[in-house]
Amino acid sequence: MGKIAVYPGSFDPITFGHIDIVGRALECFDGVIVAIATDSQKNTLFTVEERVEMARLGLREKPDVVVESFQGLLVDYVARTKATVILRGLRATSDFDYEFHMASTNKSLNENVETLFMMASKDFCFVSSRTIKEVASLNGSVKGLVPECVERKLKERFEAMRKKSQR
Repeated sequence: MGKIAVYPGSFDPITFGHIDIVGRALECFDGVIVAIATDSQKNTLFTVEERVEMARLGLREKPDVVVESFQGLLVDYVARTKATVILRGLRATSDFDYEFHMASTNKSLNENVETLFMMASKDFCFVSSRTIKEVASLNGSVKGLVPECVERKLKERFEAMRKKSQR
């Protein structure tokens, strides 16, 4: 089976920053599982099914990537997949405090699971799903920051929301 990393998150929506991390992780691992949390504490714009679909479309050219959703504790999911590494992307030092805390908690829950931090590349260090949603909600262009399928879904979702609020 080889070395597998689990890249967890809400991916609401997936961005080229996420895809860049996956691509670079594939240089270190035999496979990457993009694990989309169903019970995220975040207030998501897209359903878990939509997020899985967009991630699968965005990553379809990477054959050693599996995209699926998961529930419950991440370390339990990682153990079920037989992976030993949790992959986390960092954009700025502000990300590190939160991620360090989570990595420490995960290690205390399962000492066999390591967390690998990978820095976002300079082209995507400013890209976050939250920023993408904010720009798209204001009719701004997110071209070049997200896959085309995500760009289209964002446009459709915010147009529908605008129409609904005008009623």
